Amino acid sequence: MQAPVSSTRELVHLAWPMLVAQLAMMANAVIDTAMAGRLSAIDLAAVGIAASIMATVLMSLVSVLLALPPIIAHLYGAGKRGDIGREMHQGIWISLLLAFAAILLLRFPGPFIAISELQPAVETKVRAYLAASSWGVPAAFALRLFFGLSMGIGSPRPVMLFNLLSLAIKIPLNALFMYGFSGIPAMGAPGAAVATAADAWLMAAIAWAWCLNHSDYAEFGLRRRLVAPDFTAIREFLKLGIPIGLTFIADVTAFTFMALFIARLGPVVSGAHQIAANLAALAFMVPLSLGNATSILVGQSLGAGEPVRARRVCWEGIRLGMSIAVALCLIFWLGAPQIAAFYTTDQRVREMAMPLIAMVGLYHLGDALQAVAVNALRGYKKSVVPMAIYTVTLWVPGLGGGIVLGLTNAFGPARGAPGFWLAAIAGIWLVGGLMARYLDVVSKQHCACQRGS
Repeated sequence: MQAPVSSTRELVHLAWPMLVAQLAMMANAVIDTAMAGRLSAIDLAAVGIAASIMATVLMSLVSVLLALPPIIAHLYGAGKRGDIGREMHQGIWISLLLAFAAILLLRFPGPFIAISELQPAVETKVRAYLAASSWGVPAAFALRLFFGLSMGIGSPRPVMLFNLLSLAIKIPLNALFMYGFSGIPAMGAPGAAVATAADAWLMAAIAWAWCLNHSDYAEFGLRRRLVAPDFTAIREFLKLGIPIGLTFIADVTAFTFMALFIARLGPVVSGAHQIAANLAALAFMVPLSLGNATSILVGQSLGAGEPVRARRVCWEGIRLGMSIAVALCLIFWLGAPQIAAFYTTDQRVREMAMPLIAMVGLYHLGDALQAVAVNALRGYKKSVVPMAIYTVTLWVPGLGGGIVLGLTNAFGPARGAPGFWLAAIAGIWLVGGLMARYLDVVSKQHCACQRGS
């Protein structure tokens, strides 16, 4: 009985700093939404729509770098510390290419905006928000490299501390650029993007200056001269990273296009959906942190030749994640009015948001299951099958079902935003079940291979 307790303690030890870091990161979006909600329904809708587009572009490309933590975890578990710096250098070359693509997409967002059929006032703010966001892209990639390194070696506390510092800086920067002060004009919704870009550059500079001069990171050879691109290493990196990126594209774009289609129903409905979506993303940070911790321990266990321990860690992570998810679900059901009031003073948006917040609770149960399972699979360096599961399930029954239920009369009167959320709940539960089943198969295969060797 002692071994599972030990696994749980290891998970919690790694997961809580990651959770604080993720919550601090997500609090930036909460702050943007809450501060925009106190300006106007137009600003609130613009922040929601622009943030969805930015998340689609940036996270889909940055997510390729999520291959870095499991790669480093395997090397760290195997005692190959000197190889970690070389992997980081290859990550830099990959990041430069991805960042260039992200900047282009944010600068020319026409296809995304066309889908939404936005009111002119909203469209103007959305375009300005995305243009300002593009200036922070290189810093965002630099931060992701630092986070990947720290998580891969099982040292998430620096990530937590830098994210908390970032959050503390974000609040006054938002107030400065959104509301204006002493000669600086009030920018409204686009001011949140200006604040985010400035914050990202400051944090990237501080984080890497600290990392390159800290003794705990010296053994990885980070200060060595940047090596030329190693196309064999890059190919292995991308073999894992591209499917992860495509998985994020399926996940994020399904949510993004959900927001864009709902935007057709007007700023009030779009604002209510933005509150629910923001809450779902905030709650997701809990199982995501547990999933990241699970991935690290799985990778280090496999690197050390301990597949039985890796499998035990997987199921401890899922058990813990689902227990917390049930508690959060109850909070959403019981506290929907208070949560809606926190986000906005607009009574129409509040009334529209309350039933959506209750639905977020059901959505989160499936989201928690899939979040831990898919990250555990990345610890096994498995990303192709999860990509296929995400793409088919989130787009067909998820987004496709949402369009049918929300915008058409195929199954009774169009349900609007609740119709989209009903389909999303069904889709995410299907993803969670399939992902958990695949994890069971993969982890058993690794254990069987060890017994047979």
